[in-house]
Amino acid sequence: MSAKLHYEDVEVNQEIPSFVRKTDFMSWNRFAAVNDEFVYVHMDDEAGKAAGQGAAFGMGNLRWAYLLNALRDWIGEEGEIRELALQFRAINHKYDVLRTHAVVTEKKQENGEHLVVLEVNVWNQNDEKTAPGRAVVSLPSRNWGLSSSLDKSIRAVDRR
Repeated sequence: MSAKLHYEDVEVNQEIPSFVRKTDFMSWNRFAAVNDEFVYVHMDDEAGKAAGQGAAFGMGNLRWAYLLNALRDWIGEEGEIRELALQFRAINHKYDVLRTHAVVTEKKQENGEHLVVLEVNVWNQNDEKTAPGRAVVSLPSRNWGLSSSLDKSIRAVDRR
């Protein structure tokens, strides 16, 4: 994990570090075993061909997991992933190299939390965008971890 990330460290339009993996049967089998997702189109080339693809193809939820890894690595142990939503728009084929991509689009404070909104996607080795979506993370603040208006109120009381 990275050094502790604070809300104040993040800027709109900032890209977060990518998570990159080359996919193959071994990675698909590991993911399937953990998630009990042994579906023939993901494990057998003939089943993938019968489904209209050239061979077996990857699980959409594995790309979701790659994005979760990228977000978790970026926000560290003190941050929280509040939301991750994706649309699976393209097939992930065997031996594709998948790379997460995430850009900060907004920073806001709601209900005492310091939230960062990101546009996310998973790109393949041809820079094709395969899974566009949105994520929201909550980060600690250097200002006592409180929203700025609440923080100012507490500081005013402390000065009395």
